[in-house]
Amino acid sequence: MTSPTPSPAADPSAPRVLVLYYSTYGHVETLAGSVVAGARQGGAETDLRRVPELVPPEVAQSHHFKLDQPAPLAEPETLADYDGIIVGAPTRFGRMPSQMAAFWERTGGLWLRGALIGKVGAAFTSSGTQHGGQETTLYSIITNLLAHGMVISGLPYSFQGLVETSEVSGGAPWGAGTIAGTDGSRHPIENEKQGAFYLGQRVARLAARLKATEDAKT
Repeated sequence: MTSPTPSPAADPSAPRVLVLYYSTYGHVETLAGSVVAGARQGGAETDLRRVPELVPPEVAQSHHFKLDQPAPLAEPETLADYDGIIVGAPTRFGRMPSQMAAFWERTGGLWLRGALIGKVGAAFTSSGTQHGGQETTLYSIITNLLAHGMVISGLPYSFQGLVETSEVSGGAPWGAGTIAGTDGSRHPIENEKQGAFYLGQRVARLAARLKATEDAKT
């Protein structure tokens, strides 16, 4: 995947959006790039970060994990610096994988301070099959964001790709998605990437509105 172009110079009035992801084989990483592009199109200063891999290196290599991902690792404390956080992870039996869950389990300090209350949150995912747990995985991610008091954006039907029936496509009203195939050989199609772009753009615009409202109070 080509790394997203850098964010434009910081604008004090622009919202800051973090795209935080975990990707085993690169499918979620690809969608993350589209989310970043959409958020920047929506006017946000946007960063791309990934969570640490927990699988031992020798096991990851033997199972052909995509280990050459250039996005830097995220630290939980930095989440408070953003106005919007868009979280992506593949499904593991209908829920988020342990790598992403472990990261959110390190955010207890942020929860105690209410540091993420009122920020915009959203989710995207990948599954091996059409009915492989995308919706429940999106719920799994969103549950963590709701526990932090975040304002959740889904992928509304104003994105016309959700009603596309000419080919199998991932995604749902609860977030963007892609279908990788049981052997991982299927890569995100244009409709799925457009859904991720739309989600990023939507979060950026919602975050801008909330930020403007908060700034007006000060």
